[in-house]
Amino acid sequence: MDQLQYRISQRAAFLDAKLWDDGIIEPAQTRDVLGLCLALAALQPPVTGPAPVYRM
Repeated sequence: MDQLQYRISQRAAFLDAKLWDDGIIEPAQTRDVLGLCLALAALQPPVTGPAPVYRM
């Protein structure tokens, strides 16, 4: 893979087009999207279950 192709494949738009991520958030919308994510997470009760296994 040559260097130009490598640089192109690392661009966010390229990765988004290949569906390797969930989308691109515009910098101006970051606060709104983060607020929405936190509001949705707050709607779900915390998952409780058995204590995790600690390995040493």
